[in-house]
Formats: sequence, C-alpha cells, structure tokens
Amino acid sequence: MIQNSAMLVDLNISLWAARKMDKKVSQEIDSVKNTRSRGGNYHKNLMSGTHKLDQVQKLVSAIRVWHYTNTLPWSDGGSRLLPMTNFFEYKAKLNEFEREFDLVVQDFLTEYPLLVSAAAFTLGDLFDADEYPSVDSLVDKFKFKYVFLPVPSAGDFRVDVEDKYVKELKSQYESFYEAKLGDAMSDAWGRLHECLTKMSEKLAGQEKQIFRDSLVTNATDLCALLTKLNVTNDAKLEQARQSLERALLGVTPDELRKHDDARLDVKAKVDAILDMF
Repeated sequence: MIQNSAMLVDLNISLWAARKMDKKVSQEIDSVKNTRSRGGNYHKNLMSGTHKLDQVQKLVSAIRVWHYTNTLPWSDGGSRLLPMTNFFEYKAKLNEFEREFDLVVQDFLTEYPLLVSAAAFTLGDLFDADEYPSVDSLVDKFKFKYVFLPVPSAGDFRVDVEDKYVKELKSQYESFYEAKLGDAMSDAWGRLHECLTKMSEKLAGQEKQIFRDSLVTNATDLCALLTKLNVTNDAKLEQARQSLERALLGVTPDELRKHDDARLDVKAKVDAILDMF
C-alpha cells in the first residue's frame, strides 16, 4: 500500500517581492504613447541597485527545484509525494536549507536600512519612502513552512451521511488516488525518458555533439534518485534504470568526447533502453 511506502509533504516558502506598481508613471507612459486606455502597468523594483534580496530569491528558487526533484506530483494544491526511501535524506537537506534561509533573510533584514538608502539613490524621482515597510513588518513576509502528512486511504471518510454517499465519496477518492499515483509514476518515467532522449541526441552523428560533463553526471544522479522515487516498485522502471546504470558504469565524459567507439557504444545502449518505452 502506498500509505506504507510514502507520505505527502507541503512546502511553502514566501518572501517579500519588493515590487510596487507606480500608477503615476503608468499614466505618464500612456499619455506619452497616446494610448486610448491603460496600455500597461509600470512596476518598480524597490530594491533596485542592491543584491541582498536577490540572494534570498536565488536560494528560494534553488530550494524549490530541489524539492520538486526529490518528490513526485500529487495534488493540485501543492502537496508532493515523498517516498519513505527518500524521507531521511530529504528531511536532513530540508533542515539545512531552512537554516540557510534564516541566515540570508537575517542578513537582508540587518542591511535593510542601508539598502533602502542605496535604492533611493538608484531610483531617483521614482523613490517613495512610504512604499517601504518597516523592518518589523518585513519579518512576517519571510516564511519557511512545511508539514508532512499521511497519504489518506479511501476508508478514511468518517462523516455523518448516508451510506450511499460515503460509498460515492470513497469511489471518487479511489479514482483520484489511482490517477494521482499514475501521474506520480509518469513523472518518474518522464524524467528517465527526457534524460535518455537528450543523451541519444547528444551522442549521435559522425560529427560529435559538444556536451558538458553534466550529460553523464546528471544521468548517474538520476539513476540513484530513481531508486528512491519508484514508489510502486515498478519492475520495468527499475529494469530501465539498471540498464542505464550499467551503460554508464566506468564511463567518463572525456572518454565519450575523445573516442567514437565508446560514444557510439553508449548511444546504442541508451537507444535500446528508449525502445522499452
């Protein structure tokens, strides 16, 4: 049962956008361009000329990419499926990211008064001190929240309605459950297919394609990750994963770039795995 082999995780990270629409400038642009109605809106970057907030934004983007890489899709509301085989490693890295997030946010808040002064110099006449929140109010705009939840089963409906409605609710959830589980596994298969297709394209042709080391390292990393994301123990997915792992055993990017025989041999093995699809 999936309830015994996976859980759901909700990760929500929020931060101050530092953007403000300037109605006056928007109207001035419309006037200059002779628009008959509002042609667009002009948004200011309140931290223009500074980079501390950029560091927070880049970290948040990296965390979200990592989160999506290490989980599988589940609900439209944001919950992701986390296999138990990946839980401890995921949780340890999540704790590390949370500490890093707190540090970069605190660094930004400490420098905030100076950053506002720098932005005032950069923005010139666009600067409006009233558009900048206080440090105390900014604290609440940076949040790092997560919660782990069990995957519910259809039998969890405990509502005081007639039996026929309980059966209908269970049936609806079972359909939802099967569809979402299918989506999750399709995502895992999709990652493998994308990796194999890219490798096949890059290794093809007499004129060798130029590729980075990541063509190989990303594939080996994916092989390791798929051992944790195969939440239904799909035998075909595991077979394809092992085939790719064997194809890359002892292979280096330099070897593939320098030796046609090695490159074409790996491509043939990759194409054979693609045929499984």
